[in-house]
Amino acid sequence: MIKLLIVDDEPLVQIGIKSMINWDEYGIEICGTAMNGANALDLIEEYSPEIVITDIRMPIMNGLELAKTCREKYGRIPLFIFLTSYEEFQLIKEAMTYEAVDYLIKLELSADSLADAVKKAKNRLENLQAVVKAKDPGRPLLQSYYDKFILRLLHNLFDTEEQFHLQAKDLKLTFTDACYCAALFEIREESHGSMDHAKLMNLCSSTYSMARDILNKHVPCYAISLDMKHFAVIFHVQKPEDLNGAQLHSAVKNAVEMVHNYFNVTVLAGIGSPVEQPLKICESYQDARQAFGRTNSTSPIVQFSQDDTQSVKNAFNIAVFKNDITKAFDEFDTDVLYRTLSEIIELFRAHPLRFLQAVDGACNILYLALSLLPDGEENMMEIFSSYSDGYRSIYRFTSVDQIIEWMIILRDGLCEVLKSKRKTYKAHVITNVQKYIGSHVSERLSLNEVAGVFGLSPNYLSILFKKNCQVGFSEYISQAKITKAKSMLLEQDMKIYEVADRLGFESAFYFSKVFKKVEGISPREYIQQNTIGPDGEQGDTL
Repeated sequence: MIKLLIVDDEPLVQIGIKSMINWDEYGIEICGTAMNGANALDLIEEYSPEIVITDIRMPIMNGLELAKTCREKYGRIPLFIFLTSYEEFQLIKEAMTYEAVDYLIKLELSADSLADAVKKAKNRLENLQAVVKAKDPGRPLLQSYYDKFILRLLHNLFDTEEQFHLQAKDLKLTFTDACYCAALFEIREESHGSMDHAKLMNLCSSTYSMARDILNKHVPCYAISLDMKHFAVIFHVQKPEDLNGAQLHSAVKNAVEMVHNYFNVTVLAGIGSPVEQPLKICESYQDARQAFGRTNSTSPIVQFSQDDTQSVKNAFNIAVFKNDITKAFDEFDTDVLYRTLSEIIELFRAHPLRFLQAVDGACNILYLALSLLPDGEENMMEIFSSYSDGYRSIYRFTSVDQIIEWMIILRDGLCEVLKSKRKTYKAHVITNVQKYIGSHVSERLSLNEVAGVFGLSPNYLSILFKKNCQVGFSEYISQAKITKAKSMLLEQDMKIYEVADRLGFESAFYFSKVFKKVEGISPREYIQQNTIGPDGEQGDTL
C-alpha cells in the first residue's frame, strides 16, 4: 500500500480529505495527519509516506518550507500535493521548485479533483525508481536507476533484449504499446542571465517538471532530465495515429507555450520519427537530435523529415562505443574510460569540420556521466570549476578545438573522480544488489538475472560480490533465503513444504538440503530446538 500523510491546521479539512474518496480503491492508506510542517516532518521520518497532501499556509512551518526540507533531506519522494487559496496562487511558482504533483484550491475541492491529483501522484511514482528511505546508504544509485534505464534505451546501450526486459520489469515500466517516439528539449533562459547557479537550477528544474506534466496530459510519456538545460521524452501510445505529426506537434507546442508564459523561458524541441519497437527508440532519438539541430527562436519545434534536403546525419552515434562505455560507467573502470574517451577525442581531432557531431557526442557523454554516476552534478561542477559557467561552457563553443579541450578536461576529471571514489561507488552497487535480493528473496534468483537488472556483467558482479561480501553470490542468496525461512517456520508457523514453495525452491527436499548446509541442522531439527510445547518441553511440530 502507498502511504499518504495529510497536513493542515484545520481539523475539518483533514476530516474532509479523509472521507472524500475511498482510499483503498487507489491502494493508499492514510498513515497520519499533522497540524503543521514541523509535526509533519516527524511523521515523515517515522512512516516514510510516498505522498503528502499539505496546506501552504500553516503555523510553525508552512507547506513550502516542509516541501523544501523534504526535498533536501529525502530527494524526490515524498511527492507533494498542495492545498491553496485563490490569493496564494503566486506561491505556486515557488512550489514548482519542489516538483509538486498538483495544486488544489480549497474552496473548489471535490472528490473528482482530489482523485485526479492522486492518480497523477501514482503515475509519477511509477516513473520513479524503487522507493527507499533517505537513510539507506544505497539511495544515490537507486535514484539514478530509472534515469540509467532510459539513457540506455535512448542510446541502444543494452547488452541483450533480455536485459532490457529484466530492467523494465523491475522498474515496473511497460513497453507493450504499438508506437513510440523520442524528443529532445533544451531550456534557454537568456532573460535570466544574472541569476546565480542555485536559482538557475531551480528555474530549469521547475520548467522541466511543468513541461513533463503538461506533455503527459496530452500523450503518455517517460521523461528524463539530461542536465540542467536539456531533457528527453519518450512518447508511447497504443494507436499509431495518436503519434501523427500534427497531434504530437500540438502537444509539444502547448507545453512550450505554457512554460514560456509561466517562467519566461524559451524551450526548443526536436521530435524524432515514430517507431514500433521499444528497442528502436534509439533510432527515433537519433532523428530527434538531428531535428533539434535545426531549431531556433523562429522555429522552436522541428520534427524529423526524411525528405528534408538539409537533413544531414549530424548526430553522434555513441552506440558504436557501447561495450566500452557501459563497462567504464557500470564497473567504474578508469582504464577503459580513459581509452574510450581518448579514442573519441582523436575521432573529433581527425574531423575538424564536423562541429555538430562533436558537440552532440560530447553532450551525450556528459549526460551519461551526470545520470550514471552518484553525485553527477556535483562532480561535473567540480571538474569544470575553471570555467565560469562550469560544464555548461560546452553550449557556447564554436569550434571542434574547443570541444576537444573540454573533452580532455572531462576525461581526466572523470578518471580522477572514479579513482578517488571507486571503493565508495562499488560499496553502493553491492548495497543495492543486497537490497534487491532482500526484496525478491521469494523468487528464484540467478546471477545472470540480477546482473542483468543492474546492467552489470555476471562475471563482474560475481567478483565484486565475493570481494566485498566475503561470500559468493549463490551462497549469499542461500543465506538470505534461509534467514527468511527461519522466521516463516517459527513466527508464521508454516509447514516445511510451504516455506520451500514460498521461497522458490524446486522441492522441499532441496530446501532441507540448503537449510542444513547453511545452519548445520535440518529444518525439522531447527523447529524442534526452537519450539516450546504446552508442558514446557521442546516441541516436535513440523
